[in-house]
Amino acid sequence: MSADATTAHGYRTLDVPVAGGELRVAVWDPQPPAPGAPDVLLIHGVTASHLAWPFVVERLPGVRAIAPDLRGRGASNGLTGPAGMRAHADDLAAALDALGVERTLVVGHSMGAFVALVFAHLHPERVSRLVLVDGGLPLDVPAGMDPDALVAGILGPTAARLSMRFADAGEYLAFWRAHPAFARDWTPELESYLSYDLVDDGEGTFRPATSYRTTVEDTVDMNTGTALADALAGLGHPARLITVPRGLQDEEPGLYAGAHLERVLTAHPTIRHERIDGVNHYTVVMSPEGADAVARVVREELSA
Repeated sequence: MSADATTAHGYRTLDVPVAGGELRVAVWDPQPPAPGAPDVLLIHGVTASHLAWPFVVERLPGVRAIAPDLRGRGASNGLTGPAGMRAHADDLAAALDALGVERTLVVGHSMGAFVALVFAHLHPERVSRLVLVDGGLPLDVPAGMDPDALVAGILGPTAARLSMRFADAGEYLAFWRAHPAFARDWTPELESYLSYDLVDDGEGTFRPATSYRTTVEDTVDMNTGTALADALAGLGHPARLITVPRGLQDEEPGLYAGAHLERVLTAHPTIRHERIDGVNHYTVVMSPEGADAVARVVREELSA
């Protein structure tokens, strides 16, 4: 498998006109071509890109996978205008329109799970079912934090990285090799994902493609805005939540500690929950072990 293609898929991209510019959208088409193949829309996390998904896609033979770079990330980092859950939801609708997809299973990882819920609320006719991967339900964050503190509290070094500069891709990969989340799961696919994230800053060095401003807007919106609360209150689609025991730094207990998870699941009893052990917030989609579990759930939901 490579980040550009999978054994049972062909890979292509298109640029979709949206508010403020063009949204880069990747498509993995089943190979050989399969007319009438089911679709799945894959939504990445807060500082990620569509290249977070090849491990999962490889495990979905016969399925067409559609994965955008959300605005402010990857090749969509030049989009202008505000971000937030509603803006991402409208971008996703435009992507499906461009591909002629009326209705699809939606899978969101991390912030992508929050976006998935809001998309289902604002465009309910476009969504069949939801899979929320270590995200989507409210996080356990103190009320009243200022935006920078909120971002730092949730994302920690992940947010700090966005302000860093690197001499070249080698230095950037070396930075990530020391990251505890990937100590046991460094792969060529991960290197492709990370290299794609690096862009020229115009001053002789390189920076992560993800916009810090957009990250702040999105993090504040998904934790303190009304879009998520409205989406959860009006949830009418079948939804499954996957959580993992370790967080962004491979630390325990991860994003959803036991007591908090129990509270939010009790508040949203229609959401089915499954715990996947042995992986962290990143490797639940960006490792063979995590992708095995996520792809199994996706196949089950496609068959439901």
